[in-house]
Amino acid sequence: MTQSVSIDKSAAARRAPHTRSRRLVLDSGWGRSLLQLAAVLAFFALWEGAARLGWVSNFLVGSPAKILDALIRDIRSHQLFVDTGYTLFEAILGFVFGTAVGSVCGLALWYSPFVARLIEPFIVAINSVPKIAFAPIVILWFGTGLISKVALAISLTAIVALIAAYEAAKDADPDLQALLVTLGADKNDVFMKVVVPFTLPYVISTFRINVGFGLVGAVVGEFISSEKGLGHMIFTASSLYDLNTVWAGLFVLMAIGFVLYFLIDLVERKLLPWRQASNTSTLKV
Repeated sequence: MTQSVSIDKSAAARRAPHTRSRRLVLDSGWGRSLLQLAAVLAFFALWEGAARLGWVSNFLVGSPAKILDALIRDIRSHQLFVDTGYTLFEAILGFVFGTAVGSVCGLALWYSPFVARLIEPFIVAINSVPKIAFAPIVILWFGTGLISKVALAISLTAIVALIAAYEAAKDADPDLQALLVTLGADKNDVFMKVVVPFTLPYVISTFRINVGFGLVGAVVGEFISSEKGLGHMIFTASSLYDLNTVWAGLFVLMAIGFVLYFLIDLVERKLLPWRQASNTSTLKV
């Protein structure tokens, strides 16, 4: 009995390095990418098979092959490039201006706790209202052109950036602030040396959220009134019951969001290398 137990333990010990090596391969960047790609391909293969076998309705669900045909058709006509460029331009403008204005205003509230407490209920009230409800008003104010879509994207992104920056500024290390004051630093010195470095990771993390909100604002504005853009493409196709073109527009929006998220991740790695190092060391532990 003792001999069999020792044999089992030795066999498990020999298998353990191979198991760990397989896990390390799967947990690497290439391993995760391959698993994700395999999951996507399996999903589309199952979808296409279900559509061809009649398990799901082609009219109500569509099929990957017909979605690809719709994408190729719009690429050949160059309409997809026009619509994608228009929506991307609106979303980026709304994201940049909304995030910048919101972050600056949120950080500025640190200078006056009295003003911050005074306007905090109004910020909460505005944030509680679905920003899409402002779309008709924005369209009436700014018309049906580019400015209205950018303004709608700004309305979604600015409030998120403001709240994130303000909450982070409030939590900036009070002991370090008091130490700088005792050493003779004024409020501007404390702001630049403590508050801004402390809030920077939170502000950059807000970028990830605001990328999606920027796209939402642009697309919703195009739903209401526009002659081009992915939102206009999706809305027109849905009114014609062309579900494959609707899916094509949605997948293009997903691809845009993925690319923008990846670019923000690169910016974060460049500006905050120590954060990536700390995350890696935590994962190793």
